[in-house]
Amino acid sequence: MKTIVVSGGTSGIGNALASTYLDRGDQVIVIGPDPEKGKRFLDGTGDRAFFVRADLSLVSENRRVIEEITARFETVDALVLCARYFRSSRTVTAEGFEHNFALYYLSRFLLGYGLVDRMETADAPVIMNLAGPGLSAGSIRWDDFGMQHDYDGWSAMFQGGKLNDLLGVSFANHGFRTRYVLLFPTGTRTGLAGEFDASTAAQVAEMKRHGQPVESVIPPITALIDAPPGEPLTAVVEGRRIDLALPSFDTDAAARLDALTRVLLQGEAASAT
Repeated sequence: MKTIVVSGGTSGIGNALASTYLDRGDQVIVIGPDPEKGKRFLDGTGDRAFFVRADLSLVSENRRVIEEITARFETVDALVLCARYFRSSRTVTAEGFEHNFALYYLSRFLLGYGLVDRMETADAPVIMNLAGPGLSAGSIRWDDFGMQHDYDGWSAMFQGGKLNDLLGVSFANHGFRTRYVLLFPTGTRTGLAGEFDASTAAQVAEMKRHGQPVESVIPPITALIDAPPGEPLTAVVEGRRIDLALPSFDTDAAARLDALTRVLLQGEAASAT
């Protein structure tokens, strides 16, 4: 029996994946902010389903989640990172981080490194980061991660994708047994969750209209979780492996981001004491 942790596991791809593993007899921990969705996930699932309520845009909440999971489970076989929320208007969390940067990047950084000790004890551990490897337009604003100047929702999301590409590189370079997979399965009808202005809402509706049923993307994801690639890092877009020599996976940029992220998080930890 595997132990699977899914952030954003109460809706969309995350929920479908969590349900698939429960049906197979595994135990699944889903993380999400909505207690009603958590209750719906738990109803009738028996003692192998767990819901951790958390706002993953907050560093403190990620740390609490990590503490709860590591206290209860000796081994984590797979961590699936799905949580993301689009915002047409710039929003800052109570901890002072821009929401997209906090949820889409910092949370994935924290959960990956925070649970890696439990993953290293598994037979074939893997982190599955559902982002858009190699696909994001634009560039990283190294001096303005939070896009305090000239914020745009799409630019914030694309920057998050680029940051996750570099997160995969830096994680893989630490030499863990845990494999790291950056994955874009395909556009699905669940689409983006978020708060949209009128123009963006129309774009998202069109994307959903052309998206695939969420059930169609589950088999290739489970295949990678059940038999992780041998390489420390793999990037897959719609079933096709992406060349890690692309600029999106630059090792110097990854090391720079890793160092900057740790400084940011140290400052957050210091402000909480």
